[in-house]
Amino acid sequence: MEASLMAVIIVEGESDRVTLEVLSARMGIALPTIVAAGGASGVRRAVSDLSDASIVGLVDVDERAQFERVIERVFVCDPDLEGELVRALGIDGVVSVIAAEGELESFRRLQNQPAQRGRPVEAQLARFFGGRSGNKYRYARLLAAAVPLERIPAPLEGIIRAAAVAPPPSE
Repeated sequence: MEASLMAVIIVEGESDRVTLEVLSARMGIALPTIVAAGGASGVRRAVSDLSDASIVGLVDVDERAQFERVIERVFVCDPDLEGELVRALGIDGVVSVIAAEGELESFRRLQNQPAQRGRPVEAQLARFFGGRSGNKYRYARLLAAAVPLERIPAPLEGIIRAAAVAPPPSE
């Protein structure tokens, strides 16, 4: 009797992992183990520990080559996870999530900093998410919970469906 390969998803970081967990739960799809590689440069090490696994990966567009060197099937966020979620929700939707967290004033202060004035709102949001310890993870979870199911970004829906342990219940 041939043993089936264990499935594993490799992602860059914890914000990617939590996003997939939240979205897959909302979709009713069970996922296999998700391993955060600690950045794209950690993918080779993460994969080396999984010799008997069927592996799929999720990575930002700028780090794509590092993942594709060691993982056959890679789903790519353009430009990154946060960018995908911002596009899916729209600027107003993201600002609503920030406001619901009581941080709209903080975001507005960031937008008024000299280095941020004149930059696209998407760039300001990226700075806001990455500027405070734990914010990327926290907002990844919140944005994933807020994205309408019919607007889940293609790379996120793609990897969830490709790695599904159990399909979603039939409608």
